[in-house]
Amino acid sequence: MTVTSRFNLSFGRVAAIAVLATGFAALSPAQLLPLPDVSQHATVSQRVSLTDITIAYNRPLVGGRKVWGGLVPFGEVWRAGADLNTTIEFSTPVSVEGKPLAKGVYGLHMIPTAETWTIIFSKANQSWGSYTYDQAEDALRVTVKPQPAELQEALKYDFDDLKATSAVVALRWEKLAVPFTVAVNETEATVPLVRSQVRGVSWFTWENLNAAAAFCLDRKINLEEALRWTERSLTMEERFENLQTKASLLTALNRAADAAVAQKRALEIAPAPQLYTHGRQLQGRKQGPEALEVFKTVAKRFPDGVFGHLAAARVASSTGDFTTALKEAKTAQEKAPSPEQKNAVQGLIDRLEKKEDVNK
Repeated sequence: MTVTSRFNLSFGRVAAIAVLATGFAALSPAQLLPLPDVSQHATVSQRVSLTDITIAYNRPLVGGRKVWGGLVPFGEVWRAGADLNTTIEFSTPVSVEGKPLAKGVYGLHMIPTAETWTIIFSKANQSWGSYTYDQAEDALRVTVKPQPAELQEALKYDFDDLKATSAVVALRWEKLAVPFTVAVNETEATVPLVRSQVRGVSWFTWENLNAAAAFCLDRKINLEEALRWTERSLTMEERFENLQTKASLLTALNRAADAAVAQKRALEIAPAPQLYTHGRQLQGRKQGPEALEVFKTVAKRFPDGVFGHLAAARVASSTGDFTTALKEAKTAQEKAPSPEQKNAVQGLIDRLEKKEDVNK
């Protein structure tokens, strides 16, 4: 529902009263006089993985009133905002507090008590407040515990504790926060979206196919299909990146021999920057011996380039030959094409002058 339609509907009661009092014909939404609402409208959104969560609500003020157990009675269904019922929309299926909920737009209602709150997701999403709420239209109910919070004059919704596949939605008003966790199952919710995108223009670009496969690899999901996407990517263009993805997918699928073939090919065609970076990534994963083998390959294949000299410096440093390592590092610095790269190499030189192994 658009902001305008919610605004116009919020004047529905006013228009109806005017009609009864004056006898004039009812005004159309376009004819309603736009005046500020006492409880102003707001929307807030958050993307979790590829799922969009959007909350539309009106923001009542405390205004010195007793809110909980007063303005908002305990034990009764409340619209979780003001005027029209608050709505919450999920662009894919999700789970709320561990319970499944289909994609869609829901009327968001709550039942507060002193100890626990019931959060209600209603299939009816265009009601005025909770006056016509019908439990038979519930899509889901969950129970959560409220928390004390700093004073919040205007009711608001926040997204807290954001993670790769979940977020905590929190209503805050007066001195209370009411949180509930929304989570996304990436295999069920995100992979179908990725699959749909891959079947579009991305089918003809090696980068996007490889990115889709790498996404699945990183999450350890949908590996067989991810491997097919990588194979398709390789038919578009054979690159170090997609060969690396293929090798890693084959390893994850326990196909070690095939993975070794793909890895060997990746190292054969890799340009110097990518090959050297691969060695540094191996070091970051505490795979020192494997990293040194990569550096030896870089130094052999690219003996006159910046990365060849950097790799030779690391190999020499690993054996304690700091004289050779320092010479190679200084040569790399001389060949570096930009001041930024020269400064980066200086850190390596400083350590080698102290006879520190730069691989540690």
